[in-house]
Amino acid sequence: MAEEVVLLDFWPSMFGMRSRIALAGKGIKYEYKEEDLWNKSALLLQTNHVHKKIPVLIHNGKPVCKSLIQVQYIDEVRHDKAPLLPSDAYQKATARFWADYVDKKVFCDNYLDGGYHVPFAHKGLASGLSLDSYTTSVCFGLTFLLVIFKIKMLFVWLVM
Repeated sequence: MAEEVVLLDFWPSMFGMRSRIALAGKGIKYEYKEEDLWNKSALLLQTNHVHKKIPVLIHNGKPVCKSLIQVQYIDEVRHDKAPLLPSDAYQKATARFWADYVDKKVFCDNYLDGGYHVPFAHKGLASGLSLDSYTTSVCFGLTFLLVIFKIKMLFVWLVM
């Protein structure tokens, strides 16, 4: 990625963390702009006018929304650095499956009246998942997926 890279985020956001890990993994320097989720900035509303949520990655004035899409974008734009996803199509599909699974089954979205994004974990779900089987079946080096999965599993354990 050349030139201007900005990340609109809120520091405890697990989804923003996924984007920050991908940017760090590729060694990309970026400007971090903290968002107040109760008083959303004009820049956030302009760059993510559909969902009005963080994180938003802005690369040379062009917004990329949704953290999984951002990670794939970062990986494609900086393909010369160590890949975040495997080159094998099947392994890449498997990694994307598990990332989607974690987002939808382990860590789902809840919304307050004002449309504010509040993540919460399903109680009891951690007992149905085996972290050991995940780490051995989807192991492709240092990856954002495993880091986020472990962080989310810790959160699930803390709320049980």
